[in-house]
Amino acid sequence: MSMVLRMISPEDWAAFRALRLRALADSPGAFGVTLAEATSNAEAIWRDRAGGPGPVFLAFDGDQAVAMGGLHTPAGSDEAFVWGMWVEPQWRGTGVGSRILQELVDCADRRDRTAVLHVPEENQARALYEEHGFVSTGEWQPLREGSEVRIETMRRA
Repeated sequence: MSMVLRMISPEDWAAFRALRLRALADSPGAFGVTLAEATSNAEAIWRDRAGGPGPVFLAFDGDQAVAMGGLHTPAGSDEAFVWGMWVEPQWRGTGVGSRILQELVDCADRRDRTAVLHVPEENQARALYEEHGFVSTGEWQPLREGSEVRIETMRRA
């Protein structure tokens, strides 16, 4: 397997949509949006999300997107929010998630922002985040309205 990592643009919306929907189906307790909500989004929404406001990285094996992660950099904030981290099951443990996360952290650093993220309880990605300098804050909230899953804010030290 060969993997290519790149920042996507609105033209990559279909690959992004396909991967995001697989992620939501595979790990519904890890994302703030549901598969049903995402499936109903129009092409324009997918194009907007693929194009920013912060970078979105996809890892490709040939034409197939196999991993993703994004960075939201809201105006007027000194934080950059890592979102949407997910790796296809057969690619887990290969370092692709680490490569994407490092790209996002580097981008936050270049913008002089502190990288933060939310991670559900008992999520296996927590160890990856800790390896990249993220620490627990003790700040917990529900994953989304009506969800029993809780997420913790982690902040890069």
